Amino acid sequence: MTHTPRKRFGQNFLHDQNVIAKIVSAINPHQQDNLVEIGPGQGALTCQLLPLLEQMHAVELDRDLIPLLERQCSAVGRLTIHSSDVLKFDFTTLFRPDRPLRVVGNLPYNISTPLIFHLLEHQSLIQDMHFMLQKEVVDRLAAAPNSSAYGRLSIMVQRHCKIEPLFTVAPGAFTPPPRLTLQLCVSPPGIHHQRLSMMNNVSLRLSRLPSHSAEKPYATA
Repeated sequence: MTHTPRKRFGQNFLHDQNVIAKIVSAINPHQQDNLVEIGPGQGALTCQLLPLLEQMHAVELDRDLIPLLERQCSAVGRLTIHSSDVLKFDFTTLFRPDRPLRVVGNLPYNISTPLIFHLLEHQSLIQDMHFMLQKEVVDRLAAAPNSSAYGRLSIMVQRHCKIEPLFTVAPGAFTPPPRLTLQLCVSPPGIHHQRLSMMNNVSLRLSRLPSHSAEKPYATA
């Protein structure tokens, strides 16, 4: 069974095995990790992560993909699929005190900024995050003060994360190829030295900073 990518969901399915291997290496999963993938798509990355984990969660909006994911992943490992809009998903339901969340995903452009802020509201639950994002978003997240890309998004996220770009992923690694270059980034937010990795046509690492304010980031760029 094949699935036609849907533009309204911002679907670009990763297929390049070399890129997938680099992403898995960057995540460096351990068997006991509490890992959740946002938008697993057709399971290309999921199927490489599952054998390395005791179990794994995935949040998928497109209900038509769920039967395909179940078939792809059933023989590979234990995957729990949550059929939900990730912007409304309650990540506290997946948290375990002894296993903070590790979050990974190839994020559609139209939800990347609101999703980052949604996750930062739960930063005390998160060990790290690896996301694929458009390069322009990563540039803004990682921008230095007084640079042309520095702005509200940079300020709000850098209050909670140290952002580290990792590597660039060419459009040809996806079906259909996105119009923009993507980058992978990682960041550990908050008190528990967590990382937020963002996968885009460019790599980025976000590292969480010690919390020094009770304020939560609600603004978006």
